[in-house]
Amino acid sequence: MRSLIAAFRFLTRLPVPGRPTTAEELPGALAWFPLVGALCGAAVAGIFVLAVPHWPTPIAAVLAVAFGLILTGGFHEDAASDAADGLGGGHDNESVLRIMRDSRIGAYGAMSLWVVLSARVAFLIALDDTRPELAIAAYALACTWGRWTAAPLIRLLAPLSDGLAKDIGPRMGWSVLVIASIFAALATAAAWRLGLPHAIHAAIAALTVTGIWALYLHRRLGGQSGDLLGAGNQLVEAAVLLVLIARL
Repeated sequence: MRSLIAAFRFLTRLPVPGRPTTAEELPGALAWFPLVGALCGAAVAGIFVLAVPHWPTPIAAVLAVAFGLILTGGFHEDAASDAADGLGGGHDNESVLRIMRDSRIGAYGAMSLWVVLSARVAFLIALDDTRPELAIAAYALACTWGRWTAAPLIRLLAPLSDGLAKDIGPRMGWSVLVIASIFAALATAAAWRLGLPHAIHAAIAALTVTGIWALYLHRRLGGQSGDLLGAGNQLVEAAVLLVLIARL
């Protein structure tokens, strides 16, 4: 239970009561990341479904995306923009990491952030043509697989700098990855049962993009960092939605 609470505290801005989370609880929290992602995704899509009858679809989509950013604190979006700045402007490991640590946003980060948020609004608008339960299932599945990526990337790639990724990696056993994968598989099965017949294709896309991203990070930098993990989250989330919407 402490690991689940740690996952909620790490991935959301919800005021979860209880004693403070310790660093020792974070490795186990990764097993719960897909579940927390599913709940966050369902909440965002739920806001969209509730807003559509009252406002034009684009406005409803923007409101839902804004709600999601408040819910999570823009955690992964901020990481993705930092990663884009570092990978776009850095020429070696040292310069990439230095740029990613800079709190200022650069051109690559601004462009990537625009693409991420615009795509998210567009995805929700496209989902308006589906039944409400399908829109919620699709968005929840995308966020499930997006959060799942943290476990394999941390387990398989060496940390590049000091931080949570470096602290978590050595203490995270294979069981965490197995449990996280079970949650992702269950979410995929649930989406299929709810009427998304191509949920399995979306899962394959998530696995493929995660593998490609891991291979790229290994060859380009030799490891991962928190910002690069967040970027992987965003890439996989987008890939799942692209597959699902193309097949709806």
